[in-house]
Amino acid sequence: MRNVVILGGGYGGVNIVQNLIEEDLPEDVHITVIDRNPYHSIKTEFYTIAAGTSADKNVRMEFPEHDKVNYIYAEITKIDTENKQILFQDRSEPAAYDYLVIGLGCEDNYHGIEGAADYTESIQTFHGARHAGMAIGNLNAYGKATVVGAGLSGIEVAAEIRESRPDLNIRLLDRGKTVLKAFDRKIQNYVEDWFMKNDVEVLHEANVEYVEKDGVCNNGVCYVNDVTIWTAGVRPNYLVRELPYKKDEQDKIVINNFYQVPEDPHVYVVGDCAASEHSPSAQLARQQGEQIAEILYAVLKGEKPKEPGKLKLKGTLGSLGSSEGFGEMMSQSVVGYIPRLAKSGVLWLNKRH
Repeated sequence: MRNVVILGGGYGGVNIVQNLIEEDLPEDVHITVIDRNPYHSIKTEFYTIAAGTSADKNVRMEFPEHDKVNYIYAEITKIDTENKQILFQDRSEPAAYDYLVIGLGCEDNYHGIEGAADYTESIQTFHGARHAGMAIGNLNAYGKATVVGAGLSGIEVAAEIRESRPDLNIRLLDRGKTVLKAFDRKIQNYVEDWFMKNDVEVLHEANVEYVEKDGVCNNGVCYVNDVTIWTAGVRPNYLVRELPYKKDEQDKIVINNFYQVPEDPHVYVVGDCAASEHSPSAQLARQQGEQIAEILYAVLKGEKPKEPGKLKLKGTLGSLGSSEGFGEMMSQSVVGYIPRLAKSGVLWLNKRH
């Protein structure tokens, strides 16, 4: 048997599986998907778990079933590329592979800031988002919550917490001169105005020096705080950073035009772990997954794969609570109810798919 092992059941990994099982795979091919959770996590909605506005069941989906696919639910401890096997924490038998797809996603980048890893909540994993949700939900009236980082994740978390807990004192620390530096001024102004109207304090040009259990120290001022949520950058999963492959300046694995590791063409990389001209996103991982599935199918059939075409991303959508949003649609910046409705529609379509 030829074993195709997919590490991570995220957007890229699931799309690869879905597209492969729709094809007539050779009889000697078997697919193994390895994930710590027995379900696909809808990571773009983790901010709702952290804010307590959505139930767990609403942001997870069943993995696709097929007689050529099996699943291992375990914590990976090492990707042994020399012996072509995956090692686990509580499972003695390794998983051997002939072809490997790495889609383990990302983790928080604390930038070496003292106390950040120990005293902040994360929304990068389902477990982390749940823990953050418990911390926010258990706050007493008028408790203090700080979100560090004003990119897309930080904006959605802060806005959702405001909608969930109108009583809380919420502070957003933004390293730049304006929130959402990757978006145009129309969107930035709209989001800034939304926070002002909804009594969320935004501190620009923040420079977090260290984090304590009960506070955040920024630009020489220490703010007393009950819960701190970290959304100030990500980096590839530590298992990926340990691999002996060439990386870019963000520690992502450098790949060729076929998503293969040049040093080891039997290894493919998708999503947040792969070097790319595009910023990480669920949309990017899905499209990469579709292309990798086409390439892998050709390889498994003994055919020469076609070089994939250029990715065509359709823009970005963000939420400001349940009724307002922002984003880029058809190369246009849009704000208000329409982008929020569009984001809900995209989520609904993905669940049906």
